[in-house]
Amino acid sequence: MSSGDAALALGLEAAIGYPEALGRCLPHPVVWMGRAIEFLELHWNRPRSADVPVRSSRPSDADDQRKKRADEDVRAPCARRGLGVATVSLVAGASGLLAWAVERACGPSPAGRAAAVLAATPGLAQRSLREHVEAVRAPLERGDLAAARQAVSRIVGRDVAALDASAIAAAALESLAESFNDGVVAPAFWLALAGLPGLYVYKAVNTADSLIGHREPRWRLFGWAAARLDDAMNLIPARLAGALIALAGGSGWRIMLRDAPQHASPNAGWPEAAMAGALGVQLGGPATYDGVPTERPRFGDGPRPAASDLARGLAVYGRACLLLGLCFGAVAVARRRRRP
Repeated sequence: MSSGDAALALGLEAAIGYPEALGRCLPHPVVWMGRAIEFLELHWNRPRSADVPVRSSRPSDADDQRKKRADEDVRAPCARRGLGVATVSLVAGASGLLAWAVERACGPSPAGRAAAVLAATPGLAQRSLREHVEAVRAPLERGDLAAARQAVSRIVGRDVAALDASAIAAAALESLAESFNDGVVAPAFWLALAGLPGLYVYKAVNTADSLIGHREPRWRLFGWAAARLDDAMNLIPARLAGALIALAGGSGWRIMLRDAPQHASPNAGWPEAAMAGALGVQLGGPATYDGVPTERPRFGDGPRPAASDLARGLAVYGRACLLLGLCFGAVAVARRRRRP
């Protein structure tokens, strides 16, 4: 597939998304990926030392078993990290192989290319992201904080029970900016670069990162590979996403370049800081996850966002998506003109 096909897939997905009727019959590919990752995590992410009991009444035997258990403790981190690598490799490999088979089956004919473009649309999330953020904006603007909190809880991982209107708007804007990269720019980038296999390998890695690529003790070792590979695959797309948001907003470059490196992630700060700069608001700051307060960097110099800023953010997002499609279309035209 080409950058032109990526542009077509973006336009088609923006128009039709993933229809609910289809979702009831055939769960979204990300659902299948998530189920596979959760299954493997449940069965493989266990310290081996827990299976080595010390049951002997003889001191020498007990000492030997304690030593054996200590040895197991030394090997367990390597084993858990290795099984995490295997999990990502299996799910991403299976996703890429299936996508390659679909792409080969479609073939190079116009009808085949159209079918491949259609097969790419589930890997993009322009429409669903807009719908999820719109579901926050509507109740927030009419002052229904309970409904807005419920809607924003579907797109963020932080605790939402105590969020006021400004905090809800900030959470939704941060998710909109970060997901613009994860759900739109990065998958389209890998689609243009490596076809359907590239797109679905990226989606598998990104899904693994969201499920197991955490720093909590349970996942730190097992999710290491998912987190590192996701960082690598988003390195270029995240910066492209930030640039597109700054272009679409008409500003934000200075804030993006200044504040993006403060983020704990090497990539997430770029679109978030760009959105803060484009809207002239402040994003980031303290948040609570599972009852634990967390200090986060702040992006931007402006005030905290109001409900009306969410509508402005959605407008910037829409223009950024359009710019992305135009970029891929321009690359396709330039390549065609260069051919003899």
